Amino acid sequence: MHRLRLALNQIDATVGDLHGNADAVVHRTREAAERGAHLVAFPEMVLTGYPVEDLALRSSFVEASRSALVALAARLADEGLGDLPVVVGYLDRSSTAQPRYGQPAGAPQNAAAVLHGGEVALSFAKHHLPNYGVFDEYRYFVPGDTMPVIRVRGVDVALAICEDLWQEGGRVPAARAAGAGLLLSVNASPYEREKDDTRLELVRRRAQEAGCTTAYVAMTGGQDELVFDGDTIVVDAQGEVLARAPQFEETQLLLDLDLPAAVAGAPAGTTGDGLRVDRVVLSEEPVADPGPAEYPGTTAPPLDDDEELYRALVTGLRAYVRKNGFRSVLIGLSGGIDSALTAALAVDALGAEHVYGVSMPSKYSSEHSRDDAAELARRTGLHYRTVSIAPMFDAYMGELSLTGLAEENLQSRLRGTTLMALSNQEGQIVLAPGNKSELAVGYSTLYGDSVGAYGPIKDVYKSAVFRLARWRNKVAAERGETPPIPENSVTKPPSAELRPGQVDTDSLPDYDVLDAVLARYVDQDQGLDEILAAGFDAETVTRVLKLVDNAEYKRRQYPPGTKISAKGFGKDRRLPVTSRWRESG
Repeated sequence: MHRLRLALNQIDATVGDLHGNADAVVHRTREAAERGAHLVAFPEMVLTGYPVEDLALRSSFVEASRSALVALAARLADEGLGDLPVVVGYLDRSSTAQPRYGQPAGAPQNAAAVLHGGEVALSFAKHHLPNYGVFDEYRYFVPGDTMPVIRVRGVDVALAICEDLWQEGGRVPAARAAGAGLLLSVNASPYEREKDDTRLELVRRRAQEAGCTTAYVAMTGGQDELVFDGDTIVVDAQGEVLARAPQFEETQLLLDLDLPAAVAGAPAGTTGDGLRVDRVVLSEEPVADPGPAEYPGTTAPPLDDDEELYRALVTGLRAYVRKNGFRSVLIGLSGGIDSALTAALAVDALGAEHVYGVSMPSKYSSEHSRDDAAELARRTGLHYRTVSIAPMFDAYMGELSLTGLAEENLQSRLRGTTLMALSNQEGQIVLAPGNKSELAVGYSTLYGDSVGAYGPIKDVYKSAVFRLARWRNKVAAERGETPPIPENSVTKPPSAELRPGQVDTDSLPDYDVLDAVLARYVDQDQGLDEILAAGFDAETVTRVLKLVDNAEYKRRQYPPGTKISAKGFGKDRRLPVTSRWRESG
């Protein structure tokens, strides 16, 4: 057995920031070198950030990525780090693909490279290209057809990229065929609820299939609507966990591995899956007298479900605000649970000094709701003011004489206009506090409560909003801190307060029932008959499905927001606005 000290860098990258991302690679590589690492790895497309979407189709961006990779290799050598192999994800293009119908122009590739000795010692492209959910990689990339293997300190290390592990066949069995002692996969796998358990079982199974220790290094941070939770994992050939990094944290996971020595005359040629073995020897000599493992591996304690979800929402909001160059956020505070949770998330993500809240009461706003908004501000320390919309409302009504729903929605739109005016004047971006339940059934006002640059709880069902609020308050109490969300905001019946005595259940089923139906229809794509077979009331289900189908045009106009489910509104779920098909009949 040979010793290999592996440095897995779970870091956040920003799309398009080639210089900043390269700086992060150099910084972490230097840290790994100082700690005696023999092989350093970074996430999928770390040099360009991920996902680059249609930037992959711009030849100028592809060439900038390729040039940045070459410059990074030279820089590592110039800074005395050239002897340390570094695996870096980047955007490349195929040098052999011929232009043809159905292939992305320029044949871009989701690629990774091994940098060593000031040069690109080996490069390879992702073999399996995902084409589901938020992934459109068939649109953007052409696949790779090699089985890359590098020899480091006398150990053969097979390399893969993300989906190469999620799909059957390809590089996992090829790693076994190539006689690898370690399978290293670089990843940018977006967060979803409960995906950490799925991911662990996947890595365990693939390690057993590859017949070798398997290391899965992942990205953390956020990009637009996506959140990356990290959760870097190393398991042995039997699937036992050797090390696991914490979720939602930038970190370097260092681990001493005792791995099989590369065999003489290791297999070459083409594997059974049609992949050509591309083998590069970087260093044959094993580590001399390694002694006891200095870094035997650490395993971060798992997060409970509510903490994991809350941290994902905080991470997504923080990334969107900071990476887009904004300084502060503005929230309309109604005293209700949605704006209260949104404000708590914003304070945790950005600090209270960067969060501004505005109460905008009308004549229908209850005194307790005004008090709850003020109490939230007191508890969290965010900036707070009151701007009454009553004079504006009276002026509009005097001119238009609106009634019914038009009168109700006018109040919401006046609040939206007020928020955008303050945003333009003072520079904060507006956060839209709508939740997934409301968006699903169209229980939101266009150009009113849908106003905003980002929707932090856009993918959170209402029942989960209540649960997260209770969890956040409980954690604060356990820490001896003031719970941020007033108890009355959690316990009172939800209401838009646009007419006297209004509550949400006037228009919608109880949220526990509504969310259960929505989870089946929206998240699982179940039809009417399947949902009814689960025991739900037929009239309720028919009404909910009709509301969902009729609200597609509203959802198209809602701002982006953090995705935490397997199927969020947006890129995950793409239905036509104009359609006469109705699941409800």
